[in-house]
Amino acid sequence: MLKVKEEMMKKTIQKLISAFTVSLMLICTTGCSEKPSEPDNGAAFSPLLDTQRSCSIRVVGHYSNFEPLEAEFERFNDYYPNVSLSYTFLDNYNSAIGAAIASDEAPNIYTTFSWMIDKPAHKPLFDAAEDLSESSLGFNLNVVKDGLLYKDENGAVPMLPVFSTTFGVLVNEDLFVKEGLSVPQTYDDMISVCESLKQKGYNSPIIGYDEANGSGIFYALSYPYFASTLIGDTDTVNRLNELDATAGEALRPTLAAVNDFMQKGFIDIEECAKLENGYDALIKRFFEGDVPMALVNGDVVSGTRKRESQSEAFTANPFVYNFYTMPLTDDGKYFLCVSSLAFSVNKNCGDLDMTNEFMRFLISTEELNNIAKSKRLVATTKDMPVDSVFASLGQIDAVHTIFEQDLGLRDAPISQFRYAVKNVANGVMTVDEAVAAFGTY
Repeated sequence: MLKVKEEMMKKTIQKLISAFTVSLMLICTTGCSEKPSEPDNGAAFSPLLDTQRSCSIRVVGHYSNFEPLEAEFERFNDYYPNVSLSYTFLDNYNSAIGAAIASDEAPNIYTTFSWMIDKPAHKPLFDAAEDLSESSLGFNLNVVKDGLLYKDENGAVPMLPVFSTTFGVLVNEDLFVKEGLSVPQTYDDMISVCESLKQKGYNSPIIGYDEANGSGIFYALSYPYFASTLIGDTDTVNRLNELDATAGEALRPTLAAVNDFMQKGFIDIEECAKLENGYDALIKRFFEGDVPMALVNGDVVSGTRKRESQSEAFTANPFVYNFYTMPLTDDGKYFLCVSSLAFSVNKNCGDLDMTNEFMRFLISTEELNNIAKSKRLVATTKDMPVDSVFASLGQIDAVHTIFEQDLGLRDAPISQFRYAVKNVANGVMTVDEAVAAFGTY
């Protein structure tokens, strides 16, 4: 009997609380009806503009197809059914986007990239870009990893990282199990594994696509390690950005490591050169099932899901494969996180308020994760959920996690680094010659 009374009392209290909550909401609704709505960045998206308004928002970029973004358009239309959103792919994007921004039909949103930052030809893109950190816009930039956000010298944020990428190797897990091998954790492990694979008849334990005569292969091999040597060394980074000839010495440890690895014969350059159709050919070759490891970036991993069904070999004999960072030293494996695609808002566009409303919708953990998941890329959000193929990244500690944006390294020295690594790896230059040539490539 006592228990029954207690249950009745609990239900009565719950009803009183519910009634009080409803009354309080009504009071607030009545008392605050004349005040403008305020964005609540901690809650689900709630429209701030007239939901029946009609207008058009145009996004331009370099992706030939962008299905995940179009899915976001549809989700936004659940709130604003009369807003027409479209995506346009621009041929020769790097040269065409400047003219597009200056035209009478300038886009509302356009894609930008970190390598554009120090290029005078792309200055108009950043001049036209809205400062996304402006508090009045109500954007919740806190959902994005701090190391991926670019801020200019005035503290403005002209671009929002939508996708991020990294570098490492795709590993055929089933093949490793078959050969009784474990995924290497250190440089010595990698040497041991590759030697074992060579002995078992795998002529090229590692392959990569031959972009610019090997640039793509060796960049994926070495860039994370190079970035790790620059952590906290602002002076060296500044000299690298200035293309100071003396800064070439900063490349030496990485070039020496690449030279050592290549001399062991674990990457058959001639075999890689056959992959003429870039990462498409690399993925299809990897899916043949007899390739232990493939040097890749995150964009290559993104392309694997769609090509599984396109590969007759993989369809007939599917296997488990996963991504791992490349251990080039015994200090461990470095996870280098790089913004690979960003959105900028044209502050001079028409319907700027609705454009910002769409961006406010997009800049959320849920939507940014949705778009990354659809593309099988590493999300830019702080919780950074990843596709299972990237699960190994969750095991890398903060000490071995590097954000390119934090380094402050610009595209000019990165391009010099790519040439130096390619020349050393192909035996065109010695390490000393490549170091001395920094700034002249």
